[in-house]
Amino acid sequence: MRRRIGKTLTTAVVATTTAALLTAPAAHAAPSTFVVDLATGTGALRYGATGFLYGLGDEGIPDETMLAALKPQVAAQKAPDGLQHPNGDALKIAPMFKRAGGRDIQIYMQDIYQQWPYENLGIADYLAKVDTMTRKVVADPYRSSYVYVPFNEPDAIWYGGNLNGLLADWKTVFQRIRAIDPGARIAGPNFASYRSADLRTFLTYARDNGVLPDVMAWHELGDDFFTSWHLHYADYRAIETSLGISARPITINEYGRISGDLGVPGNLVQFVAKFENSKVDGCLAYWTTAGGLNDLVTRNNQATGGWWLHKWYGELTGNTVAVTPPSPGGSLQGLAAVDSGKKQARIILGGNNPSSGTYDTNVQVRGVPSYLGTTVHATVWGVDNSGLNPSTGPYVVREGDFTTSGGQLTVPLTGLKGASAYQIILTPNKDLTAALTSRYEAEYAALGGSARITYGTGTGYSGTYFTEGYGASGTASTKFVVTAPADGYYNLGLRYSAGPYTGAPADRSIRLRVNGSNLTDVALPATADWNTWRTVTTKVYLPAGINRIEYNAYTTDDRDAVNVDYLDVAATSGTVSAYESESTANTLSGTAVVVSDSAASGSRYVGWIGAGAANTLRFNGVTVPSAGRYRLVVSYANAEVVGDHAYNNNIVDRYADISVNGGAAKKVVFRNTLAWNTYRTRVVDVDLAAGANTITFSNASSGYAPNIDRIQIAAVLG
Repeated sequence: MRRRIGKTLTTAVVATTTAALLTAPAAHAAPSTFVVDLATGTGALRYGATGFLYGLGDEGIPDETMLAALKPQVAAQKAPDGLQHPNGDALKIAPMFKRAGGRDIQIYMQDIYQQWPYENLGIADYLAKVDTMTRKVVADPYRSSYVYVPFNEPDAIWYGGNLNGLLADWKTVFQRIRAIDPGARIAGPNFASYRSADLRTFLTYARDNGVLPDVMAWHELGDDFFTSWHLHYADYRAIETSLGISARPITINEYGRISGDLGVPGNLVQFVAKFENSKVDGCLAYWTTAGGLNDLVTRNNQATGGWWLHKWYGELTGNTVAVTPPSPGGSLQGLAAVDSGKKQARIILGGNNPSSGTYDTNVQVRGVPSYLGTTVHATVWGVDNSGLNPSTGPYVVREGDFTTSGGQLTVPLTGLKGASAYQIILTPNKDLTAALTSRYEAEYAALGGSARITYGTGTGYSGTYFTEGYGASGTASTKFVVTAPADGYYNLGLRYSAGPYTGAPADRSIRLRVNGSNLTDVALPATADWNTWRTVTTKVYLPAGINRIEYNAYTTDDRDAVNVDYLDVAATSGTVSAYESESTANTLSGTAVVVSDSAASGSRYVGWIGAGAANTLRFNGVTVPSAGRYRLVVSYANAEVVGDHAYNNNIVDRYADISVNGGAAKKVVFRNTLAWNTYRTRVVDVDLAAGANTITFSNASSGYAPNIDRIQIAAVLG
């Protein structure tokens, strides 16, 4: 969140950008030099820049796959039952965040209040609320994951010009939290910007009064981040040292300007690089709607260009290495990591001023390790800014072999786009085929368990090598992240080898897992040897957008001893049955009613479902040939908004309780579609009986379910 002066700052940003456009360097300026030293390690990967303020709205908002594929670290969310926004309750999003691998959840405690800036009802009123909130946290099963943030931008809210007042209340609130939750982790002071003198005063007082924050927090929301982050960071660490205070973990729990940064890969890479190189955490600022990972996600489960940047970041493995951009405060920034076990190095870079322009750079790689060889293969990928539209995904920029000299090589890049981000993957020179944008190579996928890449003596594979390590293992996993352009059936073409293996049967199998659920065991007929490859196709119904496709070892008798080469994903046809909500075969109860809308399928939908248990829509005669799990594809609309805010659109993500054949209802939250005549789909798995079924939509709370247009039923496996 930001002070109301945020709109004034927007004008300043626009003016700065305009000036840059007028003074942009010539299009054919000499290439810059971007240096990566693979021999100089800088520590373990922190992945700290993958954090979000109100990036999560509710269970399933955004879709869990969108979060899990990114290796999330920190979420900053509202206080339990807070009134500041209609969604984003820290305790409600915790289960999904933790399932997706998240580390810490910061609780913005002042978001218990409804107004912005927060209404100041006095410290006694706030302390009473602190008591209630803290007790709720203590009772929560994810208690150890929470970090309390008692104040938000106190240099402007409640304490503007009154630092001494803040210090006194910080001590009071800090001590109250610790009295209820002795093991509490507390973050602060959470200033709206970097304030060196005030931080020194704050830390001195906190040290002397035994109320030092466990996590240091402030915001980086202005132009000065790009030129001065390294100065802010160095100055803060110097303050700690001068005061004899041990180094605190740092969370920049709001980063990014009010316009121009969120979702833009070429701008976001600058934050990612600086935070990872400093080993601090950061949360994308909340300038937009809640529940969309701060514009990394659109339509709940589709990726913008910025999402792909963070996905690349989350797939770095090994340790980070030294990177020297053309200038510390310049627009071109990046990070890199080397993994000796995988025999790979990955470099992520981007950024230009103006972001609308293009630039050239020479990526100079030093300290090339011997396992990469004297000739190194480089594949360069790009991802463009897509705004709030779904991204078409990464594409191949160039690919080639580069000879090292003195342990050094140079990859020249020209015509790079300022708003785009780029990834370079360095491997031994073992490529047999060119990289394809449409193909998912196993050696570039995330690996789990004993799965490994050896770059050994295998032949006949695609790309630069393949994944092995499935023999004598129940843990090996190759994890692909793929894009489905639309809801529908897709052929998953897995290329593999299954040669002779002691103790294993001739024919093998592997377990297919899709979006976190085991789907089927895929039969893999034997191959003549380990250099002979076959492709087996599985037809699966996938939701539009991002999908996680894993091929996992699962047995103890080596039936799953295989090597994995690549995955192809191709749209295909299949049986999908549609049922219109307005059909006279359905049963509408209470206030539920058919409404005309030319944008809906059949020009009608059913609305006014919920706001009481009696107001329901029941689809009758939903017929399937056999019992089992099916995809329920719900077409819906919802544009409910509550209250008013200076810059956040306080959307409401309505939910429906969905019951099959009168059984236990499943609560499903539907992402706001932002317009009543905009219909999106939400795919839900349901278990159906053979023959006719009923599916009922309800909401017994005071809130309504979304408007329901129609449902479609498809078998999970075609």
